[in-house]
Amino acid sequence: MRKKILITGSNGLLGQKLAHLLIHNAEIDLIATSRGENKLKQLLPELNFIALDVTDEQQVNRVISSEKPTHIIHTAAMTQVDECELNPEICWRLNVDAVKYLVQACEQNNCHFLHLSTDFIFDGAAGPYREEDQPNPISYYGKSKLAAEGIVQKSSCSWAIVRTVLVYGVAHDYGRTNIVLWVKNSLEAEKTIQVVNDQFRTPTLAEDLALGCWLVVDAEAQGIYNISGQEGLTPYAMALQIADYFNLDKNFIQKVDASTFSQPARRPPRTGFYIDKAIKDFGFSPHTFKEGIAVVAAQI
Repeated sequence: MRKKILITGSNGLLGQKLAHLLIHNAEIDLIATSRGENKLKQLLPELNFIALDVTDEQQVNRVISSEKPTHIIHTAAMTQVDECELNPEICWRLNVDAVKYLVQACEQNNCHFLHLSTDFIFDGAAGPYREEDQPNPISYYGKSKLAAEGIVQKSSCSWAIVRTVLVYGVAHDYGRTNIVLWVKNSLEAEKTIQVVNDQFRTPTLAEDLALGCWLVVDAEAQGIYNISGQEGLTPYAMALQIADYFNLDKNFIQKVDASTFSQPARRPPRTGFYIDKAIKDFGFSPHTFKEGIAVVAAQI
């Protein structure tokens, strides 16, 4: 059956990767939505774009009822962890209220809803985690994402939740950096960087996450899926791999622990995901971190 897929947050890193992945699929009618101007209009002039503020309930209802998508992939969110801690009302509006509006629109228009979530719903005491493990967020960001998951799980529309970890990649006209570019640029400038060695993650290439989302949608899958890389690494270990790949001086990388930094939001020390379910159900096969660095390097 032909799918009509609406992406929220198409200007973001994951949204852009989804647009690139799905735009030329002949079985898909694609609608990209985001706040503000379409950042992909030069790269993908054929992309059908609609400006949409997901925190505006009337706009959400109008766009969903007029476009009638069969599937929504909801990537729009406030993901800066410290910003969420400092601006809880804005965070809640973007990460929770918006999900409520979208889910209600999906219920009214018989639409499958894929919601993006995060490892930060866990406290990081006992990672890596499986889909059925008990969440216990320790930051406002994590609490908002868990609340959104609750809305999705209680809804009467068909739904899936994709949880992911530390996404990295290159996006067009995108203000935020990522670990690969940050380490590379800092070492090239011979700037000393402090990188933590007491937090563990399974870093996720944005292209792998986009593909994982598509595999879930294509299979009409329901339930919770972990979609991430497979390697449990500390940011310090990642930084060393990045330095090696670009043949840069590792002496500028200082190993520190998380207590070195005073940040508004607490970070879970040990997260990361087991992805056996996605491997079994969809044959999901993410890049290694070294392969991911190569993908990023080819785009910069």
